Amino acid sequence: MGGREALAGVCWPCRDDGTARLFLFRWLTAPLRFALKLLALFIAAVVVYYVVTLVQVWLTSRKYDPVPAQAIVVMGAAQYNGRPSPDLQARLDQALILFQQGYAHLIVCTGSKEPGDAYTEAQTGKTYLESKGVPPADILEAGGRDSWTNLALAADQLKPLGDTDVIIVTDPFHEDRSMAIATDVGLTPHPAPTQTSPINGTAVVPYFLSTAAAVAVGRIVGFNNLHAFASLAISTVVPTS
Repeated sequence: MGGREALAGVCWPCRDDGTARLFLFRWLTAPLRFALKLLALFIAAVVVYYVVTLVQVWLTSRKYDPVPAQAIVVMGAAQYNGRPSPDLQARLDQALILFQQGYAHLIVCTGSKEPGDAYTEAQTGKTYLESKGVPPADILEAGGRDSWTNLALAADQLKPLGDTDVIIVTDPFHEDRSMAIATDVGLTPHPAPTQTSPINGTAVVPYFLSTAAAVAVGRIVGFNNLHAFASLAISTVVPTS
């Protein structure tokens, strides 16, 4: 009996009590468990990064800090046959206030048009500001189809004039992203989000979430690359005629 017990103690992996099979199972699944741990850490890092970015976007939306600059850039929004949408009008009214208060001598209206439209967002913005007393010579147009193109075209017009210090006027949720892009295209931006945006309350939540995602990705891959990828995706889904 003593010999068999000693032998059993030495050959414990050979006992059919599940220990050996558990050891083998853990050994075989170790790489998978390690990969799952790495995946969990990666997901946690992505979530934390996104939440931090979302907070930064929110904080910027609350920062109304106009300073004397060389130009006011109004980010485009929808227009209806030459009439500003409530969102665009809120942005234009904010730019008008800043212009009248002497924060800058020049306003850049941005935004292109949808197929079938007779007017661009930039044209509509300029006409609206002129009707409020802004001299036509003090308004420039940059008709881009998205935020990156709007600011890139605006920069192309402002840089030759030496006017790179700008105030960015847009909706609060859009301010952080617009300023990041403005910096990328060589401008020095200052935040002045509109104080009268019609997008408010719970309706603004999805805008903050989507903007934070765009900012988070743009910071990693570059806003110019994000713009190029989005343009390629759109051209692939909706081929030009």
